[in-house]
Amino acid sequence: MKPLLAGLAVLSFVMCGCGANAGPKDTVTDDSLQKVLDAKQLILGLDANYPPMGFTDESGELVGFDIDVAQEVCRRLGINLVKQPIEWDAKEEELNSGNIDCIWSGMSVTPERAESMTLSQPYLKNTLIFVVAENSNAKGLRDLKGCSIGVQAGSAVVDALMESSIYPDVSVVEYEDNTTLMGDLGAGKVDAILIDSIAAYYFIFNGEERYYVLSDSISEEEIAIGFRKGDYSLCDKIQEIVSDMKEDGSLGDISKKWFQTDIMVVR
Repeated sequence: MKPLLAGLAVLSFVMCGCGANAGPKDTVTDDSLQKVLDAKQLILGLDANYPPMGFTDESGELVGFDIDVAQEVCRRLGINLVKQPIEWDAKEEELNSGNIDCIWSGMSVTPERAESMTLSQPYLKNTLIFVVAENSNAKGLRDLKGCSIGVQAGSAVVDALMESSIYPDVSVVEYEDNTTLMGDLGAGKVDAILIDSIAAYYFIFNGEERYYVLSDSISEEEIAIGFRKGDYSLCDKIQEIVSDMKEDGSLGDISKKWFQTDIMVVR
């Protein structure tokens, strides 16, 4: 067991078109970019309780790393950014119904999402880690048998836990958001939580409680932007702009704002 005081997720932008699982592109009927330009706005669906990617600050404003990047993308497109909080469990329905133009909120890449959406190339590598309170006796994965494990409902974390070796021997408690999840760990309502490392580190760096991350992690995952199936022109244009931001240093500046250092790594 080691203090949760070091190690950050590695950001990795790959700007060479939308994800490999996107399938054949129909450039004739795809007017997704033009629709956004005509509307003069990009409606971004996000989890409003996922620091540091997107969350509501003390003044009631929606802020975060993903939001800052999206805001700069929209500025360069000459359109407005509309930040639309969504229920994470209903993100696919929000996207397919047209209520939002994309899901840009630390969303994990899964085979199911690659099939149902047009995904950008992964822009973030993230690790799923177990976090326990300071007074916990757990030192590794084996010590969690018989314990209650908190996870965010509707996230890839749930599937990862169910596929792990300890799943039959733990009780799973689902939460709507990571803020409540972390709070209940501190309050002793769950024995441990399984959470994205980027969220966990942010909570620890900005809080007063002391937690530990167990040496065992379940898996590494990739994070991408989700668009409606077939919205290739919008996906490609946003990736093109983010690539420009990488080259001119503005992406690194946003990284420093939220992660205290430029942790951008390009493959």
